[in-house]
Amino acid sequence: MKKFGLIPVLILAVMVSSCAKSKDQDIKKAIVQKGSIKTAITTVGEVVPRNRLEIKPPIGGRVEQVLVKEGNNVAKGQTIAWMSSSDRATLIDAARAKGADELKYWEEVYRPAPVIAPLSGFIIKRSVEPGQSVTVSDAIIVMADKLIVKAQVDETDIGKISDGQKVILTLDAYPNKEINGTVEHIAYESETINNVNIYEVDVIPSQVPSFFKSGMSASAKFILSDNSSALLLPSDAIKKFKGASYVLSESKDGKINASQVETGTDDGTNTEIISGLSEGDTVIIPDAKLSKQYFSSNRRGGPPSMFGGNKK
Repeated sequence: MKKFGLIPVLILAVMVSSCAKSKDQDIKKAIVQKGSIKTAITTVGEVVPRNRLEIKPPIGGRVEQVLVKEGNNVAKGQTIAWMSSSDRATLIDAARAKGADELKYWEEVYRPAPVIAPLSGFIIKRSVEPGQSVTVSDAIIVMADKLIVKAQVDETDIGKISDGQKVILTLDAYPNKEINGTVEHIAYESETINNVNIYEVDVIPSQVPSFFKSGMSASAKFILSDNSSALLLPSDAIKKFKGASYVLSESKDGKINASQVETGTDDGTNTEIISGLSEGDTVIIPDAKLSKQYFSSNRRGGPPSMFGGNKK
């Protein structure tokens, strides 16, 4: 079973990196830019009918006609098949042996029974062909009103899921095609799968694509945060020091200083800057040497900026 939890959602790259020549080395830099950042819980699921209905014949006998095939849309009350009772099938066969006129007469006198669609939806399974004999307990056609994704959410994450929440769906068979959806229902009872408590969450696609098939494996990304106008920096430009976040910048005279920033969402690639920097500001992406020099855990006191900075 796949591991569930908070993981990054792939977003459009928004960072522009450049190299600025220093006296003794190349320094990688990044510019603070506006962009989109998202975080999500990603989990597995399966495409299933929201309402699955097996249609059984009103009488036992022989199937005369099947008027639908798998994938067809049908309306409530539409005739989808014709049935002959066992008596009618016997009578029609006898009339057919006596000629076309006798057959036409009895077909008019003794009409077949219709099989009616009880709801509007589409056909997901056709189990019979004309000429087959069936009983009233045989499901000859299976219908569904709409295909949805039933996602499995770990109990540690279920508190982050709510009705109406935005979800991005992908199918294992079509990994490059994303389908927008929303949470319709969250199960009130869990199931234990591989010793983990799992809740089923129904996700309704905003529009069901033609390639959706019942039983397909799916991935569901439950969007937790989505900021389309965030100030962003590459995550590796931000360093933690004694519980706070810092970035390095280089002045015109070559001094490198550390300044504190307040950060928000981190999707694993980019980090949201809430305060401490402005759009267009340039910061250094420190290599191992700079990181050790400015943010070593053995350093006493605050970052170098608090002491006037160092010159390269």
